[in-house]
This record gives sequence, structure tokens and C-alpha cells, in this order.
Amino acid sequence: MTERLEQSIETSTAGNPITGHKWVRRSLQTLSRELAQLGHKISAPTVGRLLAKLNYRLRVNRKQKEGQVPHPQRDAQFRIIEKKRLSFWEAGLPVISVDTKKKELVGNFRNVGRAYKRQPEIVNTHDFGSEGAGRAVPYGIYDLRYERGSVYVGESADTPEFAVTAIRRWWEEEGQWVYRGAKELLILADSGGSNSCRARAWKEQLQRQLCDRYGLTVTVAHYPTGCSKWNPIEHKLFAPISLNWAGEPLRSFEIILGYISGTSLKSGQRVRAVYLPGKFEKGQTVSKADLSELNLEQAEECAQWNYTLRPRPVAVDSSLARVVRTGS
Repeated sequence: MTERLEQSIETSTAGNPITGHKWVRRSLQTLSRELAQLGHKISAPTVGRLLAKLNYRLRVNRKQKEGQVPHPQRDAQFRIIEKKRLSFWEAGLPVISVDTKKKELVGNFRNVGRAYKRQPEIVNTHDFGSEGAGRAVPYGIYDLRYERGSVYVGESADTPEFAVTAIRRWWEEEGQWVYRGAKELLILADSGGSNSCRARAWKEQLQRQLCDRYGLTVTVAHYPTGCSKWNPIEHKLFAPISLNWAGEPLRSFEIILGYISGTSLKSGQRVRAVYLPGKFEKGQTVSKADLSELNLEQAEECAQWNYTLRPRPVAVDSSLARVVRTGS
């Protein structure tokens, strides 16, 4: 019987030549019917047990390839990031990992994953945004030293202004009290999205909201394009949140905040969840002239991914004059 089964799946088999693991494209029911046509009546569950003996397993796609040609400075950037992390760590200065988590439709919609329940949750057949309460945009900040996470949930656009506003709120509410007297901050971020290494608005907002307002020197190190999975926040903060609300419909912003704040990290600490109100408009532009007014210094090596912003001695924007003078 095993030989017949192997013959039946031979043309639909793929596998890993190193580990010896194999998988097939056909379902157990299809294989059961084909074997019956060959004169071997066998149930689908029995086919599954026979496949297990032959080292076949259910497989999903594995994200592992980072592109055909890695960036020539990829490895150099990873060494730079590690060096910066160690330098800030030894000096007792804050190091945070930031990113926007997957945006979620808010409403009676299906959420991926499974949860133990007596009855399944009944949700809408289609994920039409017009039938929901909006879209949640969770921006996360993970403190590497104290292994604490904060997520600021907005319902507007995921823009550089939104991202920096979340970081500023973290500094106001937590960072400046945990790291009393600190005048430097290291931010680890992806190369794209609202905290893109190419976004002028991201740098301009860091200058205005953090450097000028609080006298902070902010150093940013971006992970190379296609290497976001190495950003610590992905597996340290976002993965536990996804597991905590797996299979649970996110019917309101209150429910989303509840699941986030109910998430325990590996360190044993709970995640801070904060609703971030406000309208953040897309399309904010920063001209070359505006960019030249920033107190920005690019690194000598991998300059596109590494730079430092320092407080400006005089506020360029008159709206910041009061803030800079009072330090509020």
C-alpha cells in the first residue's frame, strides 16, 4: 500500500534535499479517491498516517530569501548597528526599536489565527472597511534595555509625523523618567514606511519634536532594505501581541487597546497601550531648503542608513520659540 501511495504522489511531490522533508500538492481526499481507482480502498485519515510515516508534513511558505542580490553594504550596516547598540548600552543611554505594526480593520471582521472557544465567533463575510469603525494604526516602541514595549494606536494615516509623535509621547511619558538626565537617544528602525531612511519629513519631525523641544541628540540606524525581520521589535513586541489576539475579532478600538495591554512579554512585563488621537495628513513635503536647516550629520559609512540630529541653537520655526525657551 505504501508503494502505491508513493507512486500516486510522485508527480506532485516537492521536498528539501538537505532535511529529507517532503510535501505534496494533493489533498488527502484526492489521494484516497485515486488509490480507490487503483483498487485500494483507503480512507483519507489513513492516507494521512501513511504520509506521516513517509516523512510528509503540512507545510507553509517560509519567508527566508532576502532578494537575488543582497545590498553590498548589508553586512557592514549590521556591524554598525551592533557597534552603536553596544556603545549606547555601555553608556547607560536609551536604545529603542520602532516600527508600525500591521494595520487592522476595526469592526466585526475575521482575524487570523485560532482561539479555544466552545463556539466560533460569527463575523462579516466580507472585509468591507465601510462596515467597520475605521482602521487602527499601531506604532510600537520597544526599549531594549528594560525589555518594555509601548504601542500608540492611531486611526489616521501612518505618516512620519504620526511616527515621531508616538516616539515623543513615549519620551514624555516614560523615556525621560526612566533615563533621567539622558541627552542622547538611539533609534533602530526599518528603511521604509513612516520611519523611512529616505523620508525628509521623518528627519524634520525628529528635529522639531525631539531634538529642539527636549535638547536630545537623536541617532538613527536603519536596517537595510528587506531586513526588517531583524528589527528587535518584530519578535520582541509584535509577535506576542499577534498571538494574544489571534482569532479574536477586533470590533472596537477599546478591544484593540485591551488586547495590547493584556499582552505579557518574555520579560514578564505588560505592554503599554495608548490611544493616539489626531489627524495626520499624508503628503507632507520638506524641501531641500528646509532640510538644510536641520542640524543633521550623516555618518561617513553607510550614510543613507546612519545619521545624527542635534538640537539647533536657535529655533528656526517661530512656533517652537516658546517651547525651546521654556523647555516645556
